[in-house]
Amino acid sequence: MSNNVLVLGSFVADVAFRMSRLPVWGETLMGETFALGPGGKGSNQAVAAARALAGSGVKVQFMSRVGDDAFGTLARDTWKAAGIDASLVTTCTTATGAAAILIDTAKGENAIIVVPGACFTLTPTEVDAAAAEIGAAGVFLTQLELPLDTVERGLQIARNAGVPTILNPAPAPATPLPASLIALADYLIPNETEAALLTGMPVETVEQAKLAASALLASGARHVILTLGARGVLVATSDGSMTLVSAFDAGPVLETTGAGDAFCGGFATALAEGQPLLDAVRFGCATAGISVTRAGTAPSMPHRHEIDSLLAR
Repeated sequence: MSNNVLVLGSFVADVAFRMSRLPVWGETLMGETFALGPGGKGSNQAVAAARALAGSGVKVQFMSRVGDDAFGTLARDTWKAAGIDASLVTTCTTATGAAAILIDTAKGENAIIVVPGACFTLTPTEVDAAAAEIGAAGVFLTQLELPLDTVERGLQIARNAGVPTILNPAPAPATPLPASLIALADYLIPNETEAALLTGMPVETVEQAKLAASALLASGARHVILTLGARGVLVATSDGSMTLVSAFDAGPVLETTGAGDAFCGGFATALAEGQPLLDAVRFGCATAGISVTRAGTAPSMPHRHEIDSLLAR
């Protein structure tokens, strides 16, 4: 086993529109700016990890599928620039997916629609073909922008090989996740919305977050890392301990779109380096804290010296 980070996930092209407020149904609103760039939760998290690990000798591997089109080329250019090993990414005739991102510039909040496209054709059989690479990783990280049986197969292979598993249940599932899937997560990382949907419980306060985290532990997750935005991150472990780790203020918030992905990539990095759990969460918080001060998703991911500098304050 190495200390490499292997990410199984999606790539989509982000099409971002910035405006002073979000439109209501039936309304046409003049926007402020438009940008096209790399996205997809899996790819974003791989970029976050690769930038945090640059120069360390630790490799980030990414497994996905893209189309033979301009967005697919954008994906491969992004991975090459970040130093990501994309040898497990295949190409197909289905178009690469895209995400429409609407950004409220006054609040820094966003609404997103994702059409996963090519990456959603990745099958469990193809994940099986990468079993040797998954089993040799130091950390396995995945999300829900792929078919559930594909995600579950990746988690199963990693668990059977003794590789620590991270599941980011995003985007929020419309129906409850199978208990068998949650039970494969050594580290389950939902945000408030995702935790509420997974448990059917409100997650609007820290106390409510603790109840939801307990329910997710009861569902089989070994650790629950519940991100609470500016309030920080609640860390719940199987021994019953609950710890709230504070968020980092790295400057004015510009855009929160990539915050969750930044946290997951940073957290995976720290685990791969052998950092203790709470230190790994702090590292993820610092990574996310910097990302929200910048526009975009993958482009907003900080480099290691920036993260270390914020942690040292």
